[in-house]
Amino acid sequence: MSKSFLLIGGSSDIGLQLASLLLGDGHQVTLLARDASRVEALVSEGAHLVEGDALDESTVQAAVNHASEQGENGLSGMAHLVGSIALRPPHATKLEDFESVLQTNLVSAFLALKTAGKAMLKLGTGRICFTSSVAGSYGLTNHEAIAAAKGGIEAMVRAAASTYAQRGLRVNAVAPGLTETRLGATVLRSDAIREASVGMIPLKRINEPHEIAESIHWLLTKAPDNMTGQILHLDGGMSTLRG
Repeated sequence: MSKSFLLIGGSSDIGLQLASLLLGDGHQVTLLARDASRVEALVSEGAHLVEGDALDESTVQAAVNHASEQGENGLSGMAHLVGSIALRPPHATKLEDFESVLQTNLVSAFLALKTAGKAMLKLGTGRICFTSSVAGSYGLTNHEAIAAAKGGIEAMVRAAASTYAQRGLRVNAVAPGLTETRLGATVLRSDAIREASVGMIPLKRINEPHEIAESIHWLLTKAPDNMTGQILHLDGGMSTLRG
């Protein structure tokens, strides 16, 4: 049966691959994205585009409304794929830069939860997936801003999973380590940084985007109904194993 999914941050590298997987299954996919040019190929394949900012409440509501109208039974799932990063020690970080990281990552995630969750409550079922980071649970130098934002997302996921456990909603997150994406490239600025980063990972390699996309796809479409409030650590063992 064709279902409807909303990807907030649909023009991200992982969003593009996730959308392709869902379209390949025959599902309806609505993309909330700021960069329409990056999703042209997906739109030509049948994806729906709502262009705008994930921090604008009316835009997010419009995307949820649109996605809800596409599925035979309303909105079945939502993935929040919006992210940013700023790597500076606290004493060298401007307050507005810290607040910007919180807004982009955490506040937009709460807005997505609030808006998509309300639509799913009317149906009594739905799956929601957020994107955290290895920095959300593992102490990394100069990651205070993103650690605060992603740690907040992980705490929010657990609370929301409890809040909606008896109302049919399943809320989970993935927490990748460094991944070969545009965002990851801002961290991997040199061969020396890449070598040092790989050295911290037990598997000794950086994630590929499809690994994250396939994991989110599984959470949205195939994970068992009893999986909720969980954080999938897709970090090559970094957060739990010795390198």
